[in-house]
Order: sequence, then structure tokens, then C-alpha cells
Amino acid sequence: MNKNKKAEFGWVMFDWANSSYSLVISTAIFPIYFLDNSPASVSIGGLNLTNASLYAFSVSLAYLFISLLSPILSGIADYSGYRKRFMRFFTTMGSIGCMLLYFFDGPESLWIAISGFLMATACHAGSLVFYDSYLSHLVPPDRADKLSAKGYAFGYIGSVILMCLNILMIQHPEWFGLSDGKYAARLSFLSVGVWWLGFSQFAFLWLPKDERDPQKKLNLFHGIGELKKAWNFTRNDRDSKFYLSAYFFYSAGVQTVIYLASSFAKKELHFESAELILVILILQLVAIIGAYFFALVSRKTHNLVALKIMIGIWALICIAAYFVNTQIQFYLLSAMVGMVLGGIQAISRSTYSKIIPKNHPDTTCFFSFYDSIYYTSIVFGTFVFGFINQYTGSMRSSVLALFVFFLMAGIILQKVNKSAVRLVV
Repeated sequence: MNKNKKAEFGWVMFDWANSSYSLVISTAIFPIYFLDNSPASVSIGGLNLTNASLYAFSVSLAYLFISLLSPILSGIADYSGYRKRFMRFFTTMGSIGCMLLYFFDGPESLWIAISGFLMATACHAGSLVFYDSYLSHLVPPDRADKLSAKGYAFGYIGSVILMCLNILMIQHPEWFGLSDGKYAARLSFLSVGVWWLGFSQFAFLWLPKDERDPQKKLNLFHGIGELKKAWNFTRNDRDSKFYLSAYFFYSAGVQTVIYLASSFAKKELHFESAELILVILILQLVAIIGAYFFALVSRKTHNLVALKIMIGIWALICIAAYFVNTQIQFYLLSAMVGMVLGGIQAISRSTYSKIIPKNHPDTTCFFSFYDSIYYTSIVFGTFVFGFINQYTGSMRSSVLALFVFFLMAGIILQKVNKSAVRLVV
């Protein structure tokens, strides 16, 4: 395996490693476990929150923190050549956050759940700032779609393998010499931390070394200055501005669905934990197909065409979710979500890599700006979802707000010129 192939393999293996957090902690097992082992109503600062709203607001808080911090850190990393070092730091701390969730065993240890979840979520997001910035360095624009999709596919496969093992532990704890399913769930959180930290070593070993200038030192203000470069380019570039505006709205919808779909199914449709995990497994398996399918659609048509199709499907999903009443209907809806989940994430990332200036030396800052918008959109989406749920007592009303997000994204994306997206080197 030549040096560049090793680097590409290391890059996709980081998706394999960190996606275990995305599936087990943020989507499948932890949300269900959290609702089952926390009080239905929690009093914080004089406010009585439902546990579902508390979970949504916890996601908002984690991403608010990283959205404020990551642009500064990535600007510093780009300037001083510490990109891989920061990526390793966030990976290590995020893995530890997952391991802390092992100690959450009931309402009396709720603070551990919130602390560990905030730590894991913020650090997972922080590590991706540096991970995403490698894409335009590893491959030319005409290969970006394929490598981006490969990363997401590896992520889905790896996370599904770990989740299947976790499911067996939870459903049949006696096979593993465990006392019960609750203890097995806690072990699954521990396993995510070990998996994430262990497999990420391929990335740290094979991704290209940062080029550091010994004359340059860590400088907070330079990090802010580097971020301004990306902002000034975006502000003065019509297509980048409209693309990132559309990205903000549809990411708010997509990521809110990912984080809160399990809560919706449990609260509104009364799914049992085992049934919910099956739903998530179906979603992940279909997402592997979707990532490659829409990479093909993008190659045969155009990145923007593929994105518009997927945004339209997401809008239909939100409308259907408002009216869904049976578990069979939700299974079918989950398959639809899976089909566009992997595709929209992979194509969004590669599209942006084709819009930013070619051969620019500070690509980390552009992706920091991109990721900052992504994180802010999650804060916005999950907060709106949690607020509407808290106010109305119904998650169905919150789903309609997500439809508005996708509608806005579709309208704005129409303003992006196809010629702004580079198709060849």
C-alpha cells in the first residue's frame, strides 16, 4: 500500500472509529437508556423540564460550546501545524466521556450522564473539525465525492458491527456472563470509548504529518484572524454564502432527526427498547446504500442536483412523521431516512471541498467555518425541537418545524450556481 493509499485508509478508518459514538451514544442505545433511567420531569434552575427536552437541550449546549471554541482552535492548528495533535486530544477526551457513561445507573447519577454526554458530544464534534479538513488535501475534487462517501460507509459499517455486539449483550446478557440488560447497556457505552480510541490510531499513524514552522507559536489572535479569512471569502462570494445558508437549515433538520428520532418513537409511538434498536439498525444499513447511491447520482448529474433531491425527500419525511401512527409506518419512514442520511452528509462535505478556493494553504479554517455553521445549526435545531416539545407537550409539532427548515434550505439552494462547484482538478 503506497503512502497516499495508507493516508486515505487512515482517513476512512477515523470514520469507522468515531461513528460508534454517533450510533450507540447519540442515536440508538444511550437516548433510550437515558429516558428509561432518568425522572420523567427534572427541575433545573427553577424550570421543570421533561427528560426528552433535557436531552435535546443537552445536545444544544454541547454544540453551542464547540461552535464557539472550534473556529479558534482550528485556526490555531492551521497556523501552527498542530492539526493532528488537536484531533488526537478531542478524540481521547471524547472517548473518556463515553466511558464515564458506564457509571450512570439511575436518577441519582443523572449528573454523570449529563457530564459524560456533554463531554463526548462536544469532543466528537471538535475532532471532526480537523478530520474534515484533510479531505481536500488527500484527493483532488473529482475524487472527493467517492472518498467522502467511503468514509461515511466505513463509519456505518463499523458502528453497526459494534452496535450488533451491544444488542446481543443487552438482549442476551447471560451469553456474556452479565447480570442483566441494564448492566450490558452500561458496558456498551464503555465499549464505544475503547472502540473510538483504538481504531482512531490508524488515522494518527497514517494521515500526513503537519508541516510546522518552528518560528510560529500558538497564538489565539492569529486563530481568530485565520477564521476571518474564511468569513471574508464567504461574505464576498455569492455562491458560498448561499450554499452555507442552505446548509445551515437542512443540517438543523437532519441532525435534529438523528439525535431525537429515538425519543420520538419512544414517546409518541411507544416503541420498546429492543424495537427501537432494530429501527436504528435498519436505518444504518440502508444509509450505507444511500451514501453510495447519491454519490452516483451526484456523479451522473451534479452535486447540487443530488442535494436538492435529498432535501425534497427530507421535507416529505417530516410531513409523514407528523401523521405516522403505527410502528410499521415508522419502520418504513426509518428506511427513507436511512436512504438520504448518508447521502446528504457525504455530498455536503464533498461539495464544500469543491467550492472553497483551490490549493488554499489554510483549508482547516474553511472547514472550521463550515463546521461552525454545522454545529450552530444543531444548536438551533435541537433547541427549537426541545422548546416546542416543552411548550406543547407533543413532539409531532416539533417535527413540523423541521419541515420548515428543509423548505428554507431548498429555496436558498436554488440560488447557488452549478458552475461554482468544481467538477475536475
